[in-house]
Amino acid sequence: MAVDTSPAMDPAAGAKGDRGRGGRVHKAGTPPPRRIRNALARHWYAWAMVAPVVLVIGLIIGYPLVRGVYLSLTDANEANVERTIGINHIPATYQTVGLDNFRAILEDQVFWDRLSWTVTWTVSCVALTFAIGLGLAVLLNRRFAGRTLYRSLLILPWAVPAFVSVFAWRLLYNEKNGILNKVLHGGGIDAVPWLNDPTMAKVSVIAVNIWLGVPFMLVALLGGLQSIPGELYEAAEMDGASPWQRFRHITLPGLRSVSSTVILLSTIWTFNMFPVIFLLTRGGPGDSTEILVTYAYRLSFVNSPRDFAGASAWGVLILLILMLFAVIYRRSLRKQGEVW
Repeated sequence: MAVDTSPAMDPAAGAKGDRGRGGRVHKAGTPPPRRIRNALARHWYAWAMVAPVVLVIGLIIGYPLVRGVYLSLTDANEANVERTIGINHIPATYQTVGLDNFRAILEDQVFWDRLSWTVTWTVSCVALTFAIGLGLAVLLNRRFAGRTLYRSLLILPWAVPAFVSVFAWRLLYNEKNGILNKVLHGGGIDAVPWLNDPTMAKVSVIAVNIWLGVPFMLVALLGGLQSIPGELYEAAEMDGASPWQRFRHITLPGLRSVSSTVILLSTIWTFNMFPVIFLLTRGGPGDSTEILVTYAYRLSFVNSPRDFAGASAWGVLILLILMLFAVIYRRSLRKQGEVW
């Protein structure tokens, strides 16, 4: 009788080999299109819910971004873009110039002056906003009479539209009839040119942006404080830790994850804070308070002829700077043990 000496396949081993993570059986050699169809068939409801959001983001953000990058590589301006005048349709005549726009910007001292002030403006606003927001959050995290009322009043600047707050501050800063100068005049102090002196204008716009940014910091940090277990403070107090030691070794480490997120968001928002600068000083006096984003706006909508290619190149550089900052910031957090 003949004996079959061929190696027998273990069914259990074969079944185990075909199983992937989670115990699912995967057929070897399944083409990618079939896997995609299976995923769509299994998760069709999730895809249907996400699709409108993806479409809206693509139309509102994706298309302008791609269009801006394309224009930054051309010499498009008001005189050579496609336009219609009456019944006459004039086709576009601009051409691709490669990286010439970026080279011209980086070789111009105007860019570096604007970048220097933008970085100063951003660092000052974010640092002071975080410090004030943290101080108020620590105070409002304690129990005292009227705490709810104080919380509501401090959040009020965040509830008011930014342009309304800026116009209100512009009235306060008025050199002749503003409330601030009237108060100073009552104390025998001469009127201060809040928006007409370069140095005072910089101080003024920083103060307004802090006014607008503190409520966000307050709410975020207050939520982080309330997530820290109270037993840690009780144990530290029983061990004889001073208030500063409790703040340094319990409060700050407990707020690290929240602080990293709000600092990143606040930096991006402040770097691109168009309403405060444009509505309060319009970049003046002269160009002392002009930041990168307001200068890009000026090139595209104010100057004549309007330089669409130059403004797009400035916008792309702003995006690259913020992306570089986000990458460096994220890596520094990961080195400190943050998983974000």
